[in-house]
Amino acid sequence: MAFPSTLPAPTNTPLRGGPTLRWGIVGPGQIAHDFVTSIHEHSDQHAVAVGSRSLDRAQAFASKLGVDRAYGSYEEVVGDPDVDIVYIGSPHSEHREHALLAIAAGKHVLCEKPIALSAREAQDIADAARAAGVFAMEAMWTRFLPKFTVISQLLADGAIGTPEVVIADLGFRAEFNPEGRMFNPALGGGGLLDLGVYPVWFAQFALGAPSAVHAFGSLASTGVDQQVSVGLEHESGAHAQLSVSLLADTGGRGIIAGSDARIDVHPMFIGPGGFTLSSGGNSLEFVDETGFQWRDGLCWQAAAVAQHIADGLTEAPEHPLSTTISQLETIDAARTFAGYPPN
Repeated sequence: MAFPSTLPAPTNTPLRGGPTLRWGIVGPGQIAHDFVTSIHEHSDQHAVAVGSRSLDRAQAFASKLGVDRAYGSYEEVVGDPDVDIVYIGSPHSEHREHALLAIAAGKHVLCEKPIALSAREAQDIADAARAAGVFAMEAMWTRFLPKFTVISQLLADGAIGTPEVVIADLGFRAEFNPEGRMFNPALGGGGLLDLGVYPVWFAQFALGAPSAVHAFGSLASTGVDQQVSVGLEHESGAHAQLSVSLLADTGGRGIIAGSDARIDVHPMFIGPGGFTLSSGGNSLEFVDETGFQWRDGLCWQAAAVAQHIADGLTEAPEHPLSTTISQLETIDAARTFAGYPPN
């Protein structure tokens, strides 16, 4: 295929002027803080309720971010008749329980990544949501950023030829705290569940589900994986080389190399920004004109979810539950190779 003369335009759901949802927040931690900040500042979506086991904590969150009501339990949030959808920002270990609680109350669900601790738990959530007829999605915000709507079109159009190699890394130096979320097995700690979701998603976005998983890594003294390298094989012959680290800042590369061209997603590949499409001496660069920085971009997924629900969908075509389950199957396998059995 000839190198394109221009890049396609982003296809994001508009942040304003479309359907809106009334959001209930479960777990007023940092990611929920950033999500609510993003939707309030950059979209028409609005958080109307927040719940925590600590009423004081919920009230402080609501007061700071302009949320209408604060509750001292999660049950009160999902039982609020004014809540259309529940955003779950609690620790990984609580995702299944809180998603099932919301679904049982008839609420739509957007659950932070990973949606659960294992593929088996993710399947439980998917089964419950499908039986209840409510919308459910893992909060894979990266997929909904403008650059990835463009990259999706390039892959569909064959602009890079046949995808052959995906390379992705995600690593941060995390301060060791055996009781904290990153290193505590009781909270779903470890690099693969916290960070590895992104490189695994990126590989699957470009290549589909793998036919074989290989991995090696090291464990922290608490028993969770602290650094892992993952190799994925695909029926097509394509390979993915992925790495995750809680010990070092790795830069956050994201590369999709094809038989005709290559896409280099500018670091950090998981957040707002651009990419370069290149082949030989030709190149085109995508620039994110929104100017969004880091978690400003959380609002894109919220707008897309609102539109999908308005359209009567119960899953997002961009990131269906089958994709989420497949990602966790890969992570389950990688965790086993690394010496840390899946949940």
